[in-house]
Amino acid sequence: MLSRLLSTLSLAIAVSALTTTITPPGQKGSWYTVPPVVNLNDSVTDTQSIVSTALNIDQKSTASGAPDQAVNSTTVTAVDGAILTTPVPSTSSRRELSPPTRRSAANYELVFNGTGVAPNDRDASIEGTAYLTFTTVNNATYNVADCLAFCDSVPTCVFANLFYEFNNPGLDASNSNLKCAIYSDTHTAVEKTNFGGQQLAPPPSGLTFVQQSSGYSSATLVDPTTPEGYELVFGPTNGANNAPGYMGFAFLDRYDVDACAQQCNTRGADSQGGACQYFNIWRAVVDGTPTTYTCSMYFIPADASTAVNTGQGNLQVTFSRGYKRTNLVIDGGFEDFNECDEFCFDTQDANWIGTSPPGGTDDATIFFFQAFAHTGNAVALLGSANANDALAGTLTPTKPLATLPGRQYSIGFFQASSFAPPAQEQPAFIDVQWNGVTIQTIRPGFSNYEFFQVTVTAKGNDVLSFHGGAAPAWSFIDDITVFEL
Repeated sequence: MLSRLLSTLSLAIAVSALTTTITPPGQKGSWYTVPPVVNLNDSVTDTQSIVSTALNIDQKSTASGAPDQAVNSTTVTAVDGAILTTPVPSTSSRRELSPPTRRSAANYELVFNGTGVAPNDRDASIEGTAYLTFTTVNNATYNVADCLAFCDSVPTCVFANLFYEFNNPGLDASNSNLKCAIYSDTHTAVEKTNFGGQQLAPPPSGLTFVQQSSGYSSATLVDPTTPEGYELVFGPTNGANNAPGYMGFAFLDRYDVDACAQQCNTRGADSQGGACQYFNIWRAVVDGTPTTYTCSMYFIPADASTAVNTGQGNLQVTFSRGYKRTNLVIDGGFEDFNECDEFCFDTQDANWIGTSPPGGTDDATIFFFQAFAHTGNAVALLGSANANDALAGTLTPTKPLATLPGRQYSIGFFQASSFAPPAQEQPAFIDVQWNGVTIQTIRPGFSNYEFFQVTVTAKGNDVLSFHGGAAPAWSFIDDITVFEL
């Protein structure tokens, strides 16, 4: 009994000594180690790298191999200035596309006529970006109707190149040498550069050659559907974003907003800004020819006011659209808390509630004080604001999140536990709770602002909570996001 009393007395003396040397957050104390200020000056769009990579990449393809191959997934051809020797498929899990709208020949524009009809004349097929696949159509006539119907059967197709290819035994199975190649971008006669010249049949057969290559276009690009988990901010315009919060870029082999969204979703977090929250997709046209499709990513949502990059030199920006990731957390930065002009705190506001366990006081609070925040003017604190106790508090939104059953979501937040000296902050912890169940426990120890992510599966209208803090092992939390994956 005596030993227990001495132990309790020692703890009380230790806490008393500590609280006299540390001014707690609620009394406008200062960081033991001040977290670095978020600096956005070095995170503006690297336009020069994007342009130089676009001028050096070759994404052109043409109809080759066997007919009627499945349309491949969108591929990534370059990342942050590095051109990939082997393009990799995008991580996009594309949603089911709706059946194409049936078009008639009248809905297509003849872009260029075929030539090389005479026996010794020659023409060329298209080598261009955004190639999809090809088929052969009945060559009893120059069968434009069946070729355009084939384009109709592929939802992203906007352009068809119809031509005869001779001396290609690989077309024998179809009993037709009339090829119909389709693309998801439109092309012009300038891009008729594939004249054949391959020895595909054994001699004495001649080399392959092309005749009567014509092009038909129904649109420049298909008007895309907004990706799930995003909202359209602007576009299409002829200006790309030049904005802060830049995280890098990827080139895609076609204009695919879903693939760009997945590039954003899977982009590694930025140490200052956290997860990707916005992307800008646009088509680069060089000397009048579609060249590549840029997907630029940002941790700060941009808008049309910064879409000022119309191109450089012979590169022109076209079809620029901006998409913002939907954060299911309302006011994850606590900026709606404004009960004062300079310094104050409370246990709740319109969007968040902080609760203490029995016997606790102010164990989960919201502060208005720029010096404590990761960004902006406000931040949340776990741990008794005035060091009245060493109990853990719980912070949760006032309303359940608008999640959908079965979907996966990524919870992101910044945490700092460097207010007290390292020995006192060592026990710092945060339980990330989903519907009252601890999904993951973060034990950052003594740490300046650091970004954390936790993946969860939704039941629908889920409840998010952060539980932790035990003064003087305080934890500040800021810039909380919940994004669909």
